[in-house]
Amino acid sequence: MTAPESEGTKLRRAVCPGSFDPITNGHLDIIGRASKLYDVVHVAVMINQSKKGLFTVDERIDLIRQVTADFGNVKVESFHGLLVDFCKQRDIPAIVKGLRAVSDFDYELQMAQMNIGLSGVETLFVPTNPTYSFLSSSLVKEVATWGGDVSHLLPPVVHEALTERLSQR
Repeated sequence: MTAPESEGTKLRRAVCPGSFDPITNGHLDIIGRASKLYDVVHVAVMINQSKKGLFTVDERIDLIRQVTADFGNVKVESFHGLLVDFCKQRDIPAIVKGLRAVSDFDYELQMAQMNIGLSGVETLFVPTNPTYSFLSSSLVKEVATWGGDVSHLLPPVVHEALTERLSQR
């Protein structure tokens, strides 16, 4: 990691936003790759009151902190509202997003253009590792709900939490 900002060095910051309900190996791959490119990577866990998540925001934050601890430069926080406001408040000039397919690009391009127009925050697209190109939290939850094996799609601590949560239903 570079010298602290107080010594006149400006840290390179980026944010990886999402709901992460739960965090998958695909998310972790993008966060890990971003952590090699930036001094500090903020993982912004979206709070959406209109959606009932499987895990609470606090539970998601805890799981993400556990599985990203080895990176050493990841900060995990929740956010509500516009992502560009989260970025402005923390002096984050870049959003890092993984793209699985062309359909992701169509939507994410519109968001990127809106974000730069609103605040000047850039969006960097990272192609998803082909191993995870089909992966989404929603799909993992659906397959796991019906008894499918998703252990290879999640970090072990997340798989354990998912299995426990689904057994309580």
